[in-house]
Amino acid sequence: MPAETTTPPPVPEAAVPAEAVAPLIRGVRVLRELTEAGGTLSLSGLERATGLARSTVDRITSTLARMGYVRLDGRDAVTTPRLMELGNAYLAALRLPALLSPRADALADELDESVSLAVADRDGIRFIHQATRRRAMSLSFRIGDLLPAERTAPGPLFASEWSDENWRVWRERRAADPVNRGFSAVPPRELPFPDGEFEARAAQAGRDGWALDDQLIEPGLVAVSVPVRDPRTGRIACVANVVSHTSRHTAADLRDTLLPRLRATVAEMERELAAAPDPDPGPPPSGSAAWIGASKHELGREFIESLARGLTVLTAFGEGRAALTLTDVARATGLARATARRALITYEHLGLVRGQPESRTFGLTPRVLSLGFPPLSRTSLPRIAAPHLADLSARVGESTALAVLVSSGPTAEIQYTARAVSPRIMGVDIRVGTRLPAAATSLGRVLLSDPEDSAASAASADFAHVRSQGYALLDEAWEDGLRTLAVPLRDRTGRAVAAVNVALHAAGRTAEECVAEILPELRLTATRIEQELHAAGHFTRVPLL
Repeated sequence: MPAETTTPPPVPEAAVPAEAVAPLIRGVRVLRELTEAGGTLSLSGLERATGLARSTVDRITSTLARMGYVRLDGRDAVTTPRLMELGNAYLAALRLPALLSPRADALADELDESVSLAVADRDGIRFIHQATRRRAMSLSFRIGDLLPAERTAPGPLFASEWSDENWRVWRERRAADPVNRGFSAVPPRELPFPDGEFEARAAQAGRDGWALDDQLIEPGLVAVSVPVRDPRTGRIACVANVVSHTSRHTAADLRDTLLPRLRATVAEMERELAAAPDPDPGPPPSGSAAWIGASKHELGREFIESLARGLTVLTAFGEGRAALTLTDVARATGLARATARRALITYEHLGLVRGQPESRTFGLTPRVLSLGFPPLSRTSLPRIAAPHLADLSARVGESTALAVLVSSGPTAEIQYTARAVSPRIMGVDIRVGTRLPAAATSLGRVLLSDPEDSAASAASADFAHVRSQGYALLDEAWEDGLRTLAVPLRDRTGRAVAAVNVALHAAGRTAEECVAEILPELRLTATRIEQELHAAGHFTRVPLL
């Protein structure tokens, strides 16, 4: 008999603590619904999905827009890469992606198969790193996706360490949702697992030290997993997972041919963890309280101060700041202790923060990744830049574009990857995908002037001048009447990976007017794009094309 299509009853939640911050709970609900919708949802859709009043949804999205976490695009709310700073705080505090992802990436290259790292999230697993292969049939899982433990290879390994309380939570969830309709990252099962089946697999995984997924998620998908243990405690820190398709490997093939290499990589990962020095805490956010107060003064009722303060608390954590006391959080954010305390109580209730009573510290949980990270982890630079280019074009009344360097040497070329066209009758209209000689364009010149990209060109006096002033202004170099002004876009390492420009007819503005009027707006746009690129590229690879 086919499974019923009705929505499963929710698993009962704990009562809301009296000191919890209600606007923060509602704001987190909005972010989760946006995440489940793929990062974009209409305001009326958010109203229906959350059950909140439309006026409340409007105030929440207005506050999130002020924080740079969403963009209001007509009737839609759209998450922005800036929101990834919340998930980045968890991943940085965890340290595992930074320490182990190079090993996972190397194994993926060696095996030509997808490799992932996963951590436990209550009765499920959540991905913290993905090294995928580009194929017609490839994985759609993203960093931050939550999967039910019973349908994965890592799940039985984590379950082999579960306490009685963990098993109780799992059984309650399974009883309420036997076919996993509550997990949007996987298709529902046609039939629930037989009683005792997962318990037996968990016990077997504990004995073997590895586990298989033989098409548990969907037909054709197979995986093998090995735990990476914390050298200090001996418990599972994360699980390394190799995923393939039955057209390439059966589950038995994975066990017989790839498991030995996976085990060798896991041994290298464990040595990496054992040798890693204590992290050097980076600077926590500062001035948040003052910024929030100024925003409230400017926007009035449309800005929910308690929501902004609460979200700021999550960013207090990071590398070297995995466990913070209440005093630490208050000091890092500039918030009053009472305000920080209520936010932490709220997050404990929501499962985003876990308290350690013996040390009086708090730490983030993997559930923080549910706040926008999965859909944003697959973004690209053109997608990041597009709304900023449109905004720039509207401000200066001219066409704007984004380009990257696609070849080097004397015949180096740039390729246009995004653009916003001016509404003028006579405007610049260069299609996305167009390639042009780099040296003949302002976009190409700022990229060629970057010493890491072109040692040969860097010796030229022209390129040295571009590099020193930080922009390129070009008049009628490859088309009569065309004047262009460009600045570089830099990644987290400071390397120029792309460039943005404004293009206009030479009769519109003089060269001096371009520098005085357009250059500041162009630089502001580049800074905004860079901020989102840096947030998106902290733990994920952002495609440039």
